Amino acid sequence: MAMKGVLPEENYADLPNGYRMHYLDRGTGYAVVFLHGSGPGASGYSNFKGNLDALIEGGFRCVVPDHIGYGFSDKPDDVEYPLSFFVECIKQTLDHAGVDRCTVIGNSLGGAVAIGLALDYPELVEKLILMAPGGLSEMDEYREMAGMQKMFEVFGTGRAVTSEVMKDLFSFGLMHDPAHATDELIAERMQIMQISNGQVIAAMKVPVLTERLRELHCPVLGFWGLNERMMPDSGIMALGKNCADLRLILVSECGHWVMVEHREMFNRMCLDFLTH
Repeated sequence: MAMKGVLPEENYADLPNGYRMHYLDRGTGYAVVFLHGSGPGASGYSNFKGNLDALIEGGFRCVVPDHIGYGFSDKPDDVEYPLSFFVECIKQTLDHAGVDRCTVIGNSLGGAVAIGLALDYPELVEKLILMAPGGLSEMDEYREMAGMQKMFEVFGTGRAVTSEVMKDLFSFGLMHDPAHATDELIAERMQIMQISNGQVIAAMKVPVLTERLRELHCPVLGFWGLNERMMPDSGIMALGKNCADLRLILVSECGHWVMVEHREMFNRMCLDFLTH
């Protein structure tokens, strides 16, 4: 495993659309694709590093892309970032990696992209695992969330984003237990911040997907932290009332990152869902 700073650098896909995507590809067997969320310095590894080994040991191949605009993938500053662009880049990356059927795990923005991928390519996505996915509420509802307000406060004022500012944002906005905002995590995110631009945040457009959930025909496993400060609770009922084949797990003492704060439970439930 090659390292670039504090993050692993592994595989690149030169896409038909002209962009270059970075992804991790570990293990063998049936493919599980991990799609990370948005936010400052985001990358696939920093979201899911605590989940990969358990699934690899369970006999699964783990493919972890960095979304366009994030991680070590291209970050064009002259394009819009609608959901369809994220979906296109992930589909072309999976084509490059030879993945023709998979389960997709997505949190936040990655959850919205996972839903979009399943809607557009139902023959590709056989199961979905969603953690507080985006695209289930109106923008005015997001703006009422304390974690989102903190995010806008940090990035809307043009203030310098230091390690201390980043740790404060993560401790408050993403986690019930601030102990999970480790120095290691902050170093990973700060590294990507140094090579990022603001276009992906400024130009991101995720539609409300609630009505389209009824078009999903694959099994869905959902997780939602009951101390969530980023995603409105209306998303819980959006999933519950519109997904035809859903198992939904509500997690106490948990914020936006169930895969981090309750790693062992999350890994165990995912393996059960994948196996059965």
